[in-house]
Amino acid sequence: MEADYCFGNSCFNYYGDIGIKHTKYNILAPEQEQDKQPGLEYLMTPKPVFDNPNYIGSGKLLNKVAIITGGDSGLGRAAAVAFVKEGAKVVIPYLDEHIDAEGTKNYIERMGGECLILSGDIRDKEFSKKIVEETLNRFGKIDILVNNAGVQYQQDDLTCITDEQFDKTLKVNVYGMFYLTKEVLPHLRSGASIINISSVTAFYGEPQLIDYVTSKAAMIGFTRALARSLALKNIRVNAIAPGYFWTPLQPACWVKEKIPSLGADAAMARMAMPYELAPTFVFLASDDSSYVTGQVIHNNGGQVMG
Repeated sequence: MEADYCFGNSCFNYYGDIGIKHTKYNILAPEQEQDKQPGLEYLMTPKPVFDNPNYIGSGKLLNKVAIITGGDSGLGRAAAVAFVKEGAKVVIPYLDEHIDAEGTKNYIERMGGECLILSGDIRDKEFSKKIVEETLNRFGKIDILVNNAGVQYQQDDLTCITDEQFDKTLKVNVYGMFYLTKEVLPHLRSGASIINISSVTAFYGEPQLIDYVTSKAAMIGFTRALARSLALKNIRVNAIAPGYFWTPLQPACWVKEKIPSLGADAAMARMAMPYELAPTFVFLASDDSSYVTGQVIHNNGGQVMG
């Protein structure tokens, strides 16, 4: 089989076909960079693998409605596809990555799923109101919220971070989560799930992402406090702290020379593809995690342990 890219013992092409090739993992992606946040998936080489064809849904999210910010690409796209395989309908708010968003919507519709895409700035709390209104108008309810949208900027040290950059990072990563969660909350019922996407960097303190690390650590505090607040209503709140995944955020953040080595310091010595996080999204969104709240799930290939 002709494959577009390989890692471990598996080879994939963009449409999700899988075959076996016995090859030692080396570098997942070559040098590349983008000049726009949060990045464009269709420009990446290789294309991220967001759907594992070996993953078969079993109705764990049947008739559920999920909002996934930044679901046009990267980890959010992988979550959206997995949720649809499990029977959910998805709403994807995104900034302005129209080609990626349309691609995700078309992919889901070819699967037989339903997907609503909404373009806007998550920093604007009026956009959060629109997301909720459009979701209720289309699907009538909200069961799952995934706060995934985010930005990150590489800077050598604290003095290089401008006030404008710090403000944008916190507004997108923290304020956006706060605004949308606040709007969604009155519509959640017993059994609902909120999933916040933090980062492994919040646990080891990446020195070139100080403002990003600050925002991702704040998300963990928000997750734990909100989980206690909502526990008796049987609304669960958890976080995921991913390691280095091959998403548009990487070439949009790092200098091109750093791309091939991302994830090399993890125990598994590699970056991961987005589909590898999809089952964790499903676990936290479904009744499989009915007794799990206020937790941080670490999918990082062993970069941080304990």
